Amino acid sequence: MKAQHSIFILAICFTLFLTSCNSTPTLQTYIVDHQEAPNFTTVDLPLSVLKVDQTKLNEDQKTAYNAIKRLNFLGYKKETTDSDTYLNEKTQVENILNDEAYNELMVINNHGGKFTLKYLGDDDQSIDELIVYGNAKDTGFGILRVLGDDMNPSQIMSLAKVLEQGDVDMSQVEGLVKFFN
Repeated sequence: MKAQHSIFILAICFTLFLTSCNSTPTLQTYIVDHQEAPNFTTVDLPLSVLKVDQTKLNEDQKTAYNAIKRLNFLGYKKETTDSDTYLNEKTQVENILNDEAYNELMVINNHGGKFTLKYLGDDDQSIDELIVYGNAKDTGFGILRVLGDDMNPSQIMSLAKVLEQGDVDMSQVEGLVKFFN
């Protein structure tokens, strides 16, 4: 009887182990796996790079600014000889972002490519991760992850307007600038 009990418990533990392993790739694992790969560049940006004068922000903008913890960028620069590799990597990223866990906020199509804004979070008022994904056939693709706690999209958009007019410490974003040149 004791042996049957032990086998039963072992079977339950094994089943739990197998079902708890999630083999679905996430954006975070994709970025970690590719940060040192050829044609990729990564930049982790502290919020201080934005050089925002918080005294000039309204309450929504201050809330948004304080909700953001950090910014991560991964870019793939397409070389002229690697269109199969580019398509493979682009498809992997798009498959990850098409997972139902990622909620779509906006899609912008322009002449040379497409930008998609998605988020992870409980609802569109409590976002933990905002993702900006852009791709262009000729140059490659990029993913910007805005990580924070309980971010609100309307507050983030309000903050974005202020950031367009503000200073950015270019020494902090040197990797980004090199990527686009």
